[in-house]
Amino acid sequence: MKISCKEFELELKHPFSIAKFTRTSTPLFLLKVEHEGKVGYGEASMVPYMGESYETANAFLKKVDWNQFKFPLDFASVNAYLDSLAPGNPAIKAAIDIALHDLNGQLLNKPCYEIFGADPAKMPVTSFTVGIDTPEVLKKKLEDAKDFKVVKVKLGRDNDKEIIETIRSVTNVPLYVDANQGWNERKKAIDLIYWLHDKGVVLIEQPMDKNNLEGNAWLTERSPVPILADEAMQRLSDLDSLKGAYHGINIKLMKSTGMYEGHQTILRARQLGMKVLIGCMSETSIATLAGAHLAPLCDWADLDGPFLTINNPFDQPAFEHGKYVLNQLPGLGLTGVKEDLFG
Repeated sequence: MKISCKEFELELKHPFSIAKFTRTSTPLFLLKVEHEGKVGYGEASMVPYMGESYETANAFLKKVDWNQFKFPLDFASVNAYLDSLAPGNPAIKAAIDIALHDLNGQLLNKPCYEIFGADPAKMPVTSFTVGIDTPEVLKKKLEDAKDFKVVKVKLGRDNDKEIIETIRSVTNVPLYVDANQGWNERKKAIDLIYWLHDKGVVLIEQPMDKNNLEGNAWLTERSPVPILADEAMQRLSDLDSLKGAYHGINIKLMKSTGMYEGHQTILRARQLGMKVLIGCMSETSIATLAGAHLAPLCDWADLDGPFLTINNPFDQPAFEHGKYVLNQLPGLGLTGVKEDLFG
């Protein structure tokens, strides 16, 4: 098996602000895996607050014995092996998992969605995310959302209502809200949630601190819209403790170490009677397609990474009527790979 890597800085169209951070780019680690004439691609999106970097990614890759992977792959064993090498490092583990899923699909001559039993006809619409900003910039950002049926809004500072009113002056599409742990007082939060409900908000992610299980549960019990765990939902092992405190979860492949555990998390959430949103970090078409292959198994999708960036090095995934359209190519179905990208 031949492995190639590429450090890549993904540039955002606009500065991206949430309750506690602002950034203008995201370091990525792109991975290419070749075996028996087939090629699989993976990606680690290493947003700064998650603690990974080019240095940690390279250090982890040095520990991997690629010769121990045998096809067709047992991804439960792959997942356990990667976790045995070092704790943490979910993004670079996701890059390996996604590349191996892509390669596995190539070798089986099947698209990943078929392997996971996902029906492309059940693809949910995906949202377009706008970060916290001034009314003037918000309106400019929303010009890029004209092809989307849902807008996701970052809240969690002291101007939440102004942001929503600004968006409502431009569009009447349904809204998802992500407070990114920015709300601290229960009474103010539940009053705001009812106001947001009246403004067409259909779900809210992580309203209070991820460690405040009781506070989030209090809101969940009283909320007229689904409350989802985001920062509180990292790995599959977190899920059972969240039942009752949230109506559902936001899965991100960069936190779940890739497609295998992401899929297992979806299955377990269904067993617990919880709703599922599949989300993303700042990502290229690689990780976006990985999420899209699982999205038909979810209630909602927020896979807008390529639409928020200016230097995606691959073809944009097909997108029509607010939804991704998966092709019938094996694996992820990634196209537009430049021969010299990996040197």
